Amino acid sequence: MANQNTAYGLRPIGLVGSGANSTGVTQYEIASNNTNPIFQYSLCVPTAAGVVDHAGATNGGTTPALGVLMGVEYQDATQKKPVFLNYWPGSGSVSVDTNYPVKAFVADNPNQLFKVASDASLTDRATAQAAVFANASLGTSARTGSTNTGSSNSALGVSTIAVTATLPLRIVGVMDDEANSDFAAAGIPLIVRINAHYNSNTSRFDSQTTATSTGV
Repeated sequence: MANQNTAYGLRPIGLVGSGANSTGVTQYEIASNNTNPIFQYSLCVPTAAGVVDHAGATNGGTTPALGVLMGVEYQDATQKKPVFLNYWPGSGSVSVDTNYPVKAFVADNPNQLFKVASDASLTDRATAQAAVFANASLGTSARTGSTNTGSSNSALGVSTIAVTATLPLRIVGVMDDEANSDFAAAGIPLIVRINAHYNSNTSRFDSQTTATSTGV
């Protein structure tokens, strides 16, 4: 039987070590002229301009991820009032008063754990368990999402699972979820954390890239 949920980005579920999880976020800014959509539960990166952008938006492919976007706030130029959305649609899809910042709320704790769905079959429970402590990426799905819901539809690339240190995600567990327990199908919920987080003391980079054909 196919799993109920197959692609929903990186959803915060707790902290490493079962620490207190307030689902807290930090406020950053998005450039008001940024045409890139940044979906809720998708990876975002810091840029040299002092703002955040979607994964893969920085040059050189060596920028560690800052965290996962949870929502935005901006001042609507037409309605003359603040607007709260769960994602940034891109400047071409909204009317922004540039006298005010576009606020981005990011789950940026380097010890944050996330739930993410597998994008393909993991064969069985034993195979999924063997992937724990390996690394993986989201592939080109890192930047994709639904403009209807505002949510990311990225998923962990099963074919990318490896010990390669530069991959952006570390698999740390397999979630028990009766509605999503068909290991022969996509949608198995895995627990991951961000490798080489921007807020952690590490010199290793995750695989951010500007090439839309290769993804994160």
